[in-house]
Amino acid sequence: MRIGVGSRNKAKLKAVETVLQTLENKLDIVAIDAPSDVSSMPFSDEETMKGALNRAEFCVHQHDVDFGVGLEGGVTETPAGLFIINWGALAVKDQATFVAGGARIKLPEEIAKRLRSGEELGPVMDDFCHRENIRHGEGAIGVFTNGMITRDQMFTHIMKLLVGQYQYQLSNI
Repeated sequence: MRIGVGSRNKAKLKAVETVLQTLENKLDIVAIDAPSDVSSMPFSDEETMKGALNRAEFCVHQHDVDFGVGLEGGVTETPAGLFIINWGALAVKDQATFVAGGARIKLPEEIAKRLRSGEELGPVMDDFCHRENIRHGEGAIGVFTNGMITRDQMFTHIMKLLVGQYQYQLSNI
């Protein structure tokens, strides 16, 4: 079975591999440069969800895969401040696409201000932490939870929600 993941991000790929390796031994997971067709810094639940859907559906409709996975991180403004958000989608050939959202935490105001002014979270976090490629490792959520939850773990949770929905549908046909 071939699974297309609409990203080359290491944290996202690790999440997909972590969940799917427990299901079947003969999986071929392929990283695909899939467009999100949303801004590079999605700024709402709707935009972030759309990015995940677009990536998953691009994989399944434009490539020779059985399933397409789209995972998208973004932020959303709330009365309490700016929060990290994340969405995932699992597209299956000739079936409805499954969608799930995950954890959210409030960003420190110094980070939120920079995002509101148009910067993207990944480079802001690299600058803030004086390191490179935070988004491929622990992510902002890992930094601001002191490593209790990392970006791949956050997306692993979403993958479990997506796969669980798919399995539920199969068992109830």
